[in-house]
Amino acid sequence: MAERASRTGSTTEGLPVAPSLGPELASAHIAPHAANVTRRTVYVCALAVLVALGAAGVAQALQRLIALVTNLAFRGTLSLDRLGPTTSHLGPWVILIPPIGGLVVGIMARYGSQAIRGHGIPEAMEQILTNESRIPVRMTFLKPLSSAVAIGTGGPFGAEGPIIATGGALGSVLGQVLTVTAAERKTLLAAGAAAGMAATFGSPVSAVLLAIELLLFEYRPRSLIPVSLAAATATGVRFAWAGSAPAFHSTSFIEPSGSALMLYVLLGGLVGVVSVVVTRAVYRIEDAFERLPIHWMWWPALGAIPVGIIGYFAPRTLGVGYDNIDAVLTGALATGPLLALCLLKFASWSIALGSGTSGGTLAPLFTIGGALGALIGTGMAAMLPAAGVDPRVAALVGMAAMFAGASRALLASVVFAFETTRQPLGLLPLLGGCSVAWLVSAALMKHSIMTERIARRGRVVPAEYAADWLAQWHAGEFSSRPVVTLGAGESVGEALLRLGNVSHQGFPVLDDRHRVVGVVMRRQLASAPHGRRVVELVDRPAITVHASDTLRHAADVMAHAGVGRLPVLSDGPDAALLGMLTRSDLVGAHRPRLRAERVAARALARG
Repeated sequence: MAERASRTGSTTEGLPVAPSLGPELASAHIAPHAANVTRRTVYVCALAVLVALGAAGVAQALQRLIALVTNLAFRGTLSLDRLGPTTSHLGPWVILIPPIGGLVVGIMARYGSQAIRGHGIPEAMEQILTNESRIPVRMTFLKPLSSAVAIGTGGPFGAEGPIIATGGALGSVLGQVLTVTAAERKTLLAAGAAAGMAATFGSPVSAVLLAIELLLFEYRPRSLIPVSLAAATATGVRFAWAGSAPAFHSTSFIEPSGSALMLYVLLGGLVGVVSVVVTRAVYRIEDAFERLPIHWMWWPALGAIPVGIIGYFAPRTLGVGYDNIDAVLTGALATGPLLALCLLKFASWSIALGSGTSGGTLAPLFTIGGALGALIGTGMAAMLPAAGVDPRVAALVGMAAMFAGASRALLASVVFAFETTRQPLGLLPLLGGCSVAWLVSAALMKHSIMTERIARRGRVVPAEYAADWLAQWHAGEFSSRPVVTLGAGESVGEALLRLGNVSHQGFPVLDDRHRVVGVVMRRQLASAPHGRRVVELVDRPAITVHASDTLRHAADVMAHAGVGRLPVLSDGPDAALLGMLTRSDLVGAHRPRLRAERVAARALARG
């Protein structure tokens, strides 16, 4: 408390001060006035459930639309059967189909909305950070339609990104139609996005974690509960339509040994390095397209030419390719096909994504990472047979570690891999491998595949969540005292004479019962006739906080009222003036935190 001693010193001698209430009140921990969950939260929860129902419907509709476009493009039939482009018998003509789809997407982006370009999540993040979570209504149908065309004509993308983006757009649109705050609209956007992911994969917990790590930028009950309810609702809808089987099939794992766990963690680190290479490659390809002397409308068609060529020689690279993940996790692919899938899928996907077409990243990253993990795991098993490395577990770790390193969504990656395979014995290898992949990625690359584009536009993306420092302290602990006060009935001349050389700029005015009626500034006293009473200079009711209010609440009150100082009152029915809290006091409250960080930095430098 020494550094928060009174700033008045000897200048307060002979001046009235607020009665001291004792130091014990300043350190009292009194329950906050505002609850974490209110009736408004229940209302937002109800809206989130409605959004989830809509997002679940969009997920099912988009998957069927992709199947329709696929069958029409590769077989010339109107069918909803999910056969994929690999069973097409078009021969070399298959090379032309992806560019045609890319041309359609480019036209839709040019004359519909440029926002349909990309894989969805970064665009949603940018709307949250810069536009109060407002997404145009047209995105609710343009994004899924463009993605269906891109993926249905062989684009090497997953459907989950567009579904997540469309679910978020539904939540945002509902939040714009109804009267809600920007924070509530963000919650609805995140609820729609989480519902879209949960409806696609039946993975409610990882959907909530993805929303927390990439969209909400906070961890509060008022946002967490609606998002969780939305994810649960969407998963229930998926179970009703598609059954409760896991999204990806895999055979049972054996419990890993200590040696195997160490190798899985090492594998995660290697995949983390590759995730950095993958991310940088995507954006370098995007930069290369930016330098082309043609309009960006033509880029998706141009980028789809390699997709068609690669797809002709390696049909597995075309389309969503969830069956590829199944094949990798069950060990159905030999070393040669695994290597071809890993390299060719990466080439096809990175070029197509860099061209600015519409499609998701999760499934391609999982395919590339799973194939790479299976290859590395096979090599480890051959070189160190006694360690007991299972290539199937290595594939699971590889696919999750690739997404963790590229997106920096650590917990979502771990839980997603578990929820979509339901292999509990894979959890420990997943946690170790994904953690190291995240660590390696963060050490080698400043931004993730989700945030690089946003950062390039000059936006600051929160990199970590930490407790608000100001929310951990009470106003009574940092208020300055004793307080120099003015009497409501005294004249301006008397007040100026008594103040003398007091350095304060604002003074609370007390009535005969020692209640605060307002604050008068020194400049008001200096410009007023000496015969006026002080109370006549009070131009607004007293704006105060209580000793138990947090410094965060006090800062919000200052910002809302446009004032630089607040009288701090004692708690209880007979609130008396305890101290004054200024902007300088709020800044000074950060000194202990900064001091601790300096000590930690010096210790790290010595170590």
